Amino acid sequence: MFGLDKRDTTLLLIVACLAIFAPFILNPFPTDSGLAQFNAGYPDLMQRFVIFGIFAIGFNILFGLTGYLSFGHAAFLGVGSYSAVWMFKLLSMNVLPAIILSVIIAGLFALVIGYVSLRRSGIYFSILTLAFAQMSFSLAYSVLTPITNGETGLQLTLDDPRVLGQTSTADGSIPVTNFFGLEMRGTYEMAVGPWAFQFNMGYYLCALVLIAAFYLSIRIFRSPFGMMLRAVKSNQQRMNYTGLNSKPYTLAAFVISGMYAGLAGGLMASMDPLAGAERMQWTASGEVVLMTILGGAGTLIGPVLGAGFIKYFENIFSKINSNVLHSWFSFLPDGLEDFIVFIIYPFIGKGWHLTLGILFMLVVIYLPGGLVEGGQRIGNWIRGRKKSDARQNETHPAE
Repeated sequence: MFGLDKRDTTLLLIVACLAIFAPFILNPFPTDSGLAQFNAGYPDLMQRFVIFGIFAIGFNILFGLTGYLSFGHAAFLGVGSYSAVWMFKLLSMNVLPAIILSVIIAGLFALVIGYVSLRRSGIYFSILTLAFAQMSFSLAYSVLTPITNGETGLQLTLDDPRVLGQTSTADGSIPVTNFFGLEMRGTYEMAVGPWAFQFNMGYYLCALVLIAAFYLSIRIFRSPFGMMLRAVKSNQQRMNYTGLNSKPYTLAAFVISGMYAGLAGGLMASMDPLAGAERMQWTASGEVVLMTILGGAGTLIGPVLGAGFIKYFENIFSKINSNVLHSWFSFLPDGLEDFIVFIIYPFIGKGWHLTLGILFMLVVIYLPGGLVEGGQRIGNWIRGRKKSDARQNETHPAE
């Protein structure tokens, strides 16, 4: 199907099902339940799951295939956001031209940075990308204030010319982003007994883009170009000795990866038309590195799982506070309840980074292949149990 083998088609269908049915999957608990705070089926949060999944997929094309570790990909995310907001200010509120411009500008920016950075490899390449990202952040924060609006961030105003669209609505407010008339914030709510599900137009646009981006990444992984990138990761020096010039391949991978980041930035601005310099900080670049490694660098579905895992921790796990813990352990004697809350509290709420760090450390040590390797081990164990049971149930004729 779609030029993919059975295994890749299965992966694509899994990602498509997860994206399409996310409002149901992420709302397992009734709204009046004490566990409802663990539901994540809110439009804004689901959009972040998908957008950062696209960001991580693009980063994996560079890091997972070539082994080049970039600490500057947040620069392309920020450039994509700024490009999209400027398109909203100057042309129209339709998200399609904004997303296209984001991808193009981020690709050109990645071409310039990649051309310089790829003159070095290893830690020197990583430091160069980090330097470029920090320079971009500083420029956006101060020097390029007429373009980026500095620390306030680039926002829409009623004074924007907007050539092909309205400058304001009938009630005098700023128009909302749309896809040929379908508003990104449009949400349909469906109640099924004690459960409530929300279906957001903006989320499903992002989900369709994610599916397309994932399909493209599969084709890249399975193409001769992808094989050349794997050769670069395996032994670039030996590859050069055979007479093959690896630079065009690594530069192409860097540009494609940057375009994915620009696409994610354009989608972020399309859902919330605001672009700030904080999206270019080194912490955002480090976050996508964590997503890729946690999910499984070099795997297809791993970055998507890693992005969802970290964003869930950031937005849901971080909301647990001492009051919630006391309500959970209220059945215990007061002294024991306070002691357990005292032990657990540093790892939740504002301390969720500590828990994430411990999990990341355990994954790197015991599951170098990330969550995907963990799933494969569980699958192999289950299959091994089934084979063992089948052998035990076999009957052998008496001799």
